Amino acid sequence: MRYLVFLVSVFGLTGCLKMNDIAFYNESLTEYLLDDYEVDLDFKLDSTYDVQNIYEFTVNSGGFDIAAIYVGELSDIDTDTIILYCHGQSLHMDQYWQRAKLLANCGGNERFGVLLFDYRGYGKSEGTPTEQGLYDDVRAVYQWLLNEGASSQQIIVYGFSLGSAPATDLAAYGMNNNFPKKLILESPFASADFLAQESTLIEVSASYVTDLEFDNTEKIKFVNQPLLWMHGVEDDYVAITNGEAIVSSYSGSDSTYIRVEGANHGQDGVPQTMGFQTYLNAVQAFIESSQ
Repeated sequence: MRYLVFLVSVFGLTGCLKMNDIAFYNESLTEYLLDDYEVDLDFKLDSTYDVQNIYEFTVNSGGFDIAAIYVGELSDIDTDTIILYCHGQSLHMDQYWQRAKLLANCGGNERFGVLLFDYRGYGKSEGTPTEQGLYDDVRAVYQWLLNEGASSQQIIVYGFSLGSAPATDLAAYGMNNNFPKKLILESPFASADFLAQESTLIEVSASYVTDLEFDNTEKIKFVNQPLLWMHGVEDDYVAITNGEAIVSSYSGSDSTYIRVEGANHGQDGVPQTMGFQTYLNAVQAFIESSQ
């Protein structure tokens, strides 16, 4: 990530390229392959992690149809604990299906519901990705859960990498005075400005290379819910200093911080390096704690 953002900064200063050009690495689809998708996956789960209840649907967000998948019994949405998963920058939901399935096995097969969705412009979602679009889209699927009978106190919002931005925004500001119960951040970035400052050889403002803000460090100050942060110590895409900047600004009283020695970002990332069961145990313990 440091190398990428350095190149973006240099070219951005010359008017040739901006960080926006790589912030959203999206691809349109006509259908999702899910378990049949095998392109550049971070990991592939064996059949013991298979799930049975898969519901594909769309919600409206700012006039765009946003594609989403719910794993779990629809009839149990009003009582289940639900993980609302905000994925990273790459491509579409197929890229993150294995991660969603893994979470659907937290505490047992389909013990918790999992909602995965594609931001506008990703996969089968309409539109073009924007920063505000991320924030609008997570609220659209959050509202769908509420409309289906879920309580905000059943919902855990989970943000991985780019997904840390909409997850933190939702946890900080909620929607119509509804706030998710807890926040999980895996390998989050602090802000666009933090990335630019860390990744260039000279001090420049991110405004020179992007109009994106993604200011998780500022927004986390408004998060009072319990926070679980996990980050790979060896992450060379989003350095662990990003996560450390976020947690240093968190003012809530309930937190769990896990620095994963040897872990990188995607492949060889946090779940793989911790070991799937250890990772799931940590997530389950946080969700079920009395915080």
